[in-house]
Amino acid sequence: MLLVLAASTEGRAGERSVTADHAESGVLVLGRISDDPKSHYEQLKPLLDYVVPRMADVGIREGRILMAKDPQQMASYLRRGRVDWITETTGMALLMRDRGGARPLLLTERGGSSHYHSVFFARRDSGIESLDGIRGHSVAFQRPSSTSAYFVPAAVLLDRGMPLDVLLSPLDHAGPDAVGYLFARSELNIATWVHKRLVDVGVMSNLDWDDPNRMPTAFKRDLVIIGDTPEFPRALELVQPNMAPEVRDRLREVLVGAADDPEASNALREFFGTTRFLPIDDVSMDALNRIGQGVQRVRAEVE
Repeated sequence: MLLVLAASTEGRAGERSVTADHAESGVLVLGRISDDPKSHYEQLKPLLDYVVPRMADVGIREGRILMAKDPQQMASYLRRGRVDWITETTGMALLMRDRGGARPLLLTERGGSSHYHSVFFARRDSGIESLDGIRGHSVAFQRPSSTSAYFVPAAVLLDRGMPLDVLLSPLDHAGPDAVGYLFARSELNIATWVHKRLVDVGVMSNLDWDDPNRMPTAFKRDLVIIGDTPEFPRALELVQPNMAPEVRDRLREVLVGAADDPEASNALREFFGTTRFLPIDDVSMDALNRIGQGVQRVRAEVE
C-alpha cells in the first residue's frame, strides 16, 4: 500500500517529485523503507521541515514523506520518479542503487560514527575460535534488512565457501559443510541466544558489541569475538537518478551545512541520531562497491 505523509501544508500537494523533467512540481519527496511508518515519520519530518525552506531558491516549496513496505516497493517508486531523496542503511541503499538507479549523495554519520564493522562472537567455552570454525554450526543474524548483522557477515561466510541454510528453529541443524542461520530481530536477542546456547554464533556491529543495552555486560564476559569484517559506511543519503541537478546540488549543500547550524541540531538528533553528513570519499566508495557485490551474492545464493 502506498503511504504518503505530508511534511508541509504549504502549496498544493502534487503527485510528482522534482525530477529534471518535472522540476515545476516544487515537491521534495523523502523516502524510507519502513515496518513502523508512524515512528519513522516522526524521525524524518523535522529534518525535512528544516531542508525545504532552505531550498526555495531552486523551486522547492513543499516536502513529503513516502514510506515503502519493502525494497521492491521503494525501487518501484524510484523507477517511476515518485521519490527524490532516500535515507537508508548501507545494504538497503545499495539495493536501491542496483534496483532503482538511486545515486549515493552523502554518507550519514550517526552518534559520531560514519563507519563501523561487523563482529562474529561465540561463547568462550564453545570451542569455536575463528570464522572457519563456524562451518557446521548455527549463527543468529538480526533481520533481512540489516547491513552489519546480515548482509555483510553473510557475504563473508559465502566468500569463505560456507553455504547458508535457513533453520526452522534453534533446534534445527544445518549440514556439516554449511552454516545454519536464523533471524533474532534484535541485537539483545542475538546476544541472549548465543549466551543461552540456542545458537552457536552471533553477529552485530562493533558499536552494538560495545553497547551494554544491546550486549549486556553479564553476557559479554562469557563471550569472545572470533572474527570481524572490514569497515564500511553506516548509512547513506541517496537521490533518484533523474533529480534536477540544481536541486541535487542544493540538497547536498543544505545537508552538509546542517551540522554547523544550531537550528538543525534537533532535526539531526531526531533523524536516527545523525551528527553530520559527509562527502563520499574514494575509500568509502570502494567499501560500498564491495558491499554491493556482497549484497547481490547474498540475494542470489541465500534468498
